[in-house]
Amino acid sequence: MRKVLVGLSGGIDSSVAMYLLQKQGYEVEGITMLIWSKDSPYPAPVSPNSCYNPDKSEDLAKIDEICTKLGVRHHVVDCSRLYERNVLANFRSEYMNARTPNPCIWCNALIKFGAMLDIARETLDFDFFATGHYARISKCGDRFCLMKAVDGKKDQSYFLSRLSQKQLSTTLFPLGDYTKDEIRRIDESLGFHAPGAVESQDFYGGDYSDLLSTPDRKGDIVLVDDGRKIGEHRGFWHYTIGQRKGLGIAWSEPLYVISLDPLANRVYVGTKERTFSSSLMAGNVNYVGSDGFDSRVYTVKIRSTSSGTPAFVSSTDEGFRADFLSPVMALTPGQSAVVYDGDVVIANGIIL
Repeated sequence: MRKVLVGLSGGIDSSVAMYLLQKQGYEVEGITMLIWSKDSPYPAPVSPNSCYNPDKSEDLAKIDEICTKLGVRHHVVDCSRLYERNVLANFRSEYMNARTPNPCIWCNALIKFGAMLDIARETLDFDFFATGHYARISKCGDRFCLMKAVDGKKDQSYFLSRLSQKQLSTTLFPLGDYTKDEIRRIDESLGFHAPGAVESQDFYGGDYSDLLSTPDRKGDIVLVDDGRKIGEHRGFWHYTIGQRKGLGIAWSEPLYVISLDPLANRVYVGTKERTFSSSLMAGNVNYVGSDGFDSRVYTVKIRSTSSGTPAFVSSTDEGFRADFLSPVMALTPGQSAVVYDGDVVIANGIIL
């Protein structure tokens, strides 16, 4: 019998994923990673509903309860130091260089599907690792393809797009062919969670700038069209590209953050039309569905909540270039540009 190690958070999706795999005949064990250290140099979030949180007692109690119901062993792995070094340190470095990283993407690739399993393999034998993500994996020729989930509203392939071929080859996503409503009904039928249980877990439950441990420093807010100073701010790192609220400027029409200058500590703002871009350059590419690009039109997502925009994509020395068939709003350096061919993830590149 093949053994699957299931990543458990205490929520509906990972709990039902474990149940479905057991029902399919796999030998199942659960694993949960802790990413908070009691002597962490980073502040605790204001909201308890976040991945990065010092108090996981309620989640662990729920996991143990469900594992007991299913007769499944549960393991806990401390990944806090690796998380601080590989995710939070990168998050801080990128933000202070006026780039906006996506910590969930890096956590998946480096910690959840990486370091945590390396630690687990020191004492456990298992054939596959599974999670409650909404995505699918299929074999495409000699490659393992990451694909969108059947439930388009819940699809999480964007967050998984930096997984390697090696990682995908031993990963299972049992929820990929289900809708969220179907998974909720299964969960309620099993009595795992109360009907209508709310699930919403962010990376950090608070102001992201709290993680930067950087004292405020006044700088200029400048109109991008003519260079006029029209206000002051308390540090460029408190702003993100495309931001409209919280600028503290009275103007004849709404203003948006267009770009950030970390060296001059300057925030450039402009009207909505200045937020649109017709192309992007991406580097640090992770190829998934193929080992390169045909120069043609694909669909490119520049944020997780986007449905994607058609773009002509071609290879460059740094990675790839995407020329959009219609302009996209708030293109943000540091975020992931994920290229799709239909439902198949072709590549993830970091926007330059």
